[in-house]
Amino acid sequence: MIATTPKAAGRLAAALCLALCLAPAAALAQSASPAAMRETMNIGDEPGRVSTEEVVIREGAFRRQLVFFRSTEAPGTLVVHTSERFLYLVLGNNRALRYGIGVGREGFTWSGLVRVSRKAEWPDWTPPPEMIQRQPYLPRFMAGGPGNPMGSRALYLGSTVYRIHGTNQPETIGHAVSSGCFRLANGDVIDLYTRVPVGAKVIIRHAATL
Repeated sequence: MIATTPKAAGRLAAALCLALCLAPAAALAQSASPAAMRETMNIGDEPGRVSTEEVVIREGAFRRQLVFFRSTEAPGTLVVHTSERFLYLVLGNNRALRYGIGVGREGFTWSGLVRVSRKAEWPDWTPPPEMIQRQPYLPRFMAGGPGNPMGSRALYLGSTVYRIHGTNQPETIGHAVSSGCFRLANGDVIDLYTRVPVGAKVIIRHAATL
């Protein structure tokens, strides 16, 4: 701990205030743009922050909704469009249940074909070594619960380190902030969890294909 006098603390507070007030106009303009925020928002995981399982996105484009979705995939297939920030559960007859998601930030996006290899309620969290190297302040292990960044449910994707999971940061839905996992609001991932069995096919794409 660094000891400070009241006078020194006052000078520090003033300096911080001045720095914030003099933020570049370009940066402020960028933060005001929703489109730019989706690409540049950089929110680290917050272990210990509590978000209950009832949180659901109820308004806007990222709310759970039935949509037209042309696909030749079998009902029960999950299709992720990372550029759109949507996950689709194929229902058949050109219909799908669409969920808003958070995706990997720049440099952490990926595509491929996997299957749901495991499911877990209130999953534990063990950050992989690569994440610990980038964020050494993270815990090495955290038991599942409302304060866990993995949220209320998780669908594990094949043998990868990636998952479809809940989050204790529902405000990040629709943004590119993760290390490659796909996050849903806790209430939405619970809904998805009840509909998707182990073995379900999962297709990850950057965008829709014709």
